Amino acid sequence: MSHSFEDQLNQAMASLEEQKERLAESTRKMQAMTASATSKDRMVTAKVGPQGELLALSFHTTAYQSMAPAQLSTVLKDVLNEAKARMGDQITAEMRSFEGVGETLRMDFTGERGDEEGLFGIGGGLDLDALLAPLTAMRPGADRTVKSSRNQEEFNG
Repeated sequence: MSHSFEDQLNQAMASLEEQKERLAESTRKMQAMTASATSKDRMVTAKVGPQGELLALSFHTTAYQSMAPAQLSTVLKDVLNEAKARMGDQITAEMRSFEGVGETLRMDFTGERGDEEGLFGIGGGLDLDALLAPLTAMRPGADRTVKSSRNQEEFNG
């Protein structure tokens, strides 16, 4: 099925806009995320935000009052690290929903989905020379042969 260049460009831009909206929604969702962890003895709970910042530290018992500083420090460190790890898992899961987006957009632009031409040619690939041929023909002196940049000498520094 063949579409005009303008139709193909509009379809590709619509697909890009859709992905942009998905990303914005995902960003809003991640900015509102929180994660919590409670110590094994249920003495303390830590709540962190999407950047791993501590939002709340709640003590459920008074056991911390009789703990040695090093012991309390270890409990707090462990509960904070667990909360941050849970936040990392949530962020990773959210970002996984974008796996393959680049490939999808590339296929929209190159037509590699199989049943239609892409924006830049049949079966994939950008044929820039063909795309710019009408403009190149209008250029003064276009009847002279101009060497392509592909013929440039290779630098093997």
